[in-house]
Amino acid sequence: MDLLNTLVDKGLRRELPTREEALAVLATSDDELLDVVAAAGKVRRHWFGRRVKLNYLVNLKSGLCPEDCSYCSQRLGSKADILKYTWLKPDEASQAAAAGLAGGAKRVCLVASGRGPTDRDVDRVSETIKAIKDQNEGVEVCACLGLLSDGQAERLREAGADAYNHNLNTSEGTYGDITTTHTYADRVDTVQKAHAAGLSACSGLIAGMGESDEDLVDVVYSLRELDPDSVPVNFLIPFEGTPLAKEWNLTPQRCLRILAMVRFVCPDVEVRIAGGREVHLRSMQPLALNLANSIFLGDYLTSEGQAGKADLEMIADAGFEVEGAGEVTLPEHRAAAGGGCGSHAGAGCGSHEGSGCGSHEGAGCGSHEGGGVCGTAGTAGTAPEVPANEPRTDLVAVRRRGAGTDLAPNA
Repeated sequence: MDLLNTLVDKGLRRELPTREEALAVLATSDDELLDVVAAAGKVRRHWFGRRVKLNYLVNLKSGLCPEDCSYCSQRLGSKADILKYTWLKPDEASQAAAAGLAGGAKRVCLVASGRGPTDRDVDRVSETIKAIKDQNEGVEVCACLGLLSDGQAERLREAGADAYNHNLNTSEGTYGDITTTHTYADRVDTVQKAHAAGLSACSGLIAGMGESDEDLVDVVYSLRELDPDSVPVNFLIPFEGTPLAKEWNLTPQRCLRILAMVRFVCPDVEVRIAGGREVHLRSMQPLALNLANSIFLGDYLTSEGQAGKADLEMIADAGFEVEGAGEVTLPEHRAAAGGGCGSHAGAGCGSHEGSGCGSHEGAGCGSHEGGGVCGTAGTAGTAPEVPANEPRTDLVAVRRRGAGTDLAPNA
């Protein structure tokens, strides 16, 4: 297939594909899907080998957000039955982070709902960063706190933050249909502030909100222009109680095409499969590791994820390996470019959820430790029979463990 050969050659040279080529990837047929995955996999392996970086989310403050992002379970007016709590104390956040690090994560993403942090909030998060780094040598920390005011990125950097996450989420042309309480330009400004402060910038998207192929290509090209070190790709979880609760329009095949397109457009950045992978990729998750080089371990912000043990088994069974704490994530030419994250060694946060932040939460689902279906506590083979392409509400589970609860986290 001439298209795929061209895209592989461009990816190995870090050359930007044309918009027509990116759109053609999204338009490929199911018969061509494995060829698309194999081609994008060559680019992924060239820059990242067979390593998979594990990231772990800690939800510092859940719910009660004044923003109206339609995809988010923490939004203003949300009826979703999620956990709601105010700021975790530094020692509580450090304890939560330790669970993920023990499970193999090398990056901790500290997320808080809200429009953006006050100066007092930056103080709180700075204390939390110090607590985590004092107790876990070499850990990377990404903050995800919403829109930043002048000087706040610098303060987070001084406190020890390695990266900052703020997703664009969707194209500039459709952003007003998703959120009205802040603008697309506000989000771009925050990513640029993180960059300017020497933090490793992390910014991604949410697929499945009813957008067109053109919208998906638009936002990925905008991300390429912003040049973040990490691009989290979230797949919308239509959380009951949110305006997008009926938007069930993703298939595993569509998700794989989207990930492949992102890899071709952003060949040498950390592409992370973020919120919603368990719900929409389902049994195709291992195949997606040929496209992305990073995932979140365990649960998301307000929803449960696949059991941490199952994540590790999936990586090993698919022939990949967990990236070690001493390994640099990004290719040498990016890691040497300077800036946060141990010279950009790590890269971002970003699982679609809540706060103007970036962890698509409302996202992710959650196969409990007993194995079996994501979001159920049953044993393997007990999943209800659901016709192909029908809404899989059975795969969505509200997080009831970990941060903000008395139950052990999933890591």
